[in-house]
Amino acid sequence: MTNYQLHHGDCLDVMAGMVAESVDCVVTDPPYGIAISRNSNKFGVATDRSRKASSHTWDDTIPGAEVFSEMFRVSMDQIIFGFNYFMEYLHSSPCYIVWDKRGSMPYVPFTPTEIAWTSFDRMPKKYTVVNHGFIKDSPEDRTVHPTQKPLLLMEHIVRDFTRPGDTILDPFMGSGTTGVACGHLGRRFVGIELDEGYFKIAEKRIRDAYAMGAGEFRALDGGGDMVGLPLFDEFGEGGE
Repeated sequence: MTNYQLHHGDCLDVMAGMVAESVDCVVTDPPYGIAISRNSNKFGVATDRSRKASSHTWDDTIPGAEVFSEMFRVSMDQIIFGFNYFMEYLHSSPCYIVWDKRGSMPYVPFTPTEIAWTSFDRMPKKYTVVNHGFIKDSPEDRTVHPTQKPLLLMEHIVRDFTRPGDTILDPFMGSGTTGVACGHLGRRFVGIELDEGYFKIAEKRIRDAYAMGAGEFRALDGGGDMVGLPLFDEFGEGGE
């Protein structure tokens, strides 16, 4: 069984080749359209080597309606961070995920919370994972992407909202933290990333995570028809 597939390309092109409801859940953090990649802070996040190599334009606009339509088409459930930037594309839901980034820390000049929209019909969920500059509950994380989520947070979410063996899609993979969480927790993962620098970082992180569980590494360049690939044979037309 192929446990994960990584695609370097435009997520709209890749998802266009996917069978409807071929993945169990989309877990993603799309660009917010606030040009965060052009901003820096005193911790030097914006001057990271990988971002110097990128185009620095990936967060200038939010994804269009067609991207959200494809995410809904190819998946049975969805978890989407930054819902306040995408409200026009998302329907009302009883279940939101609140990430408390501060916990019991005194006031610090960073955003104290982030909220993710979900399609699940259950009670809202709150996670407290401190993440302010160098103060982190996930000390193993090396932040190489400006909106990189803590691995501990993504492991909590993947564990609580999906089941072992489920297939998770992240169309905006970034540095690959969702894929690393899937590798650690026995989920299958499909990741898509347009930026070459971040794709290479994610590729190594996810390969290492799945190697711990003897996962098979398969990197695919670009989009196209994915129905015949091993991961999708079980879901697509003509599969066993």
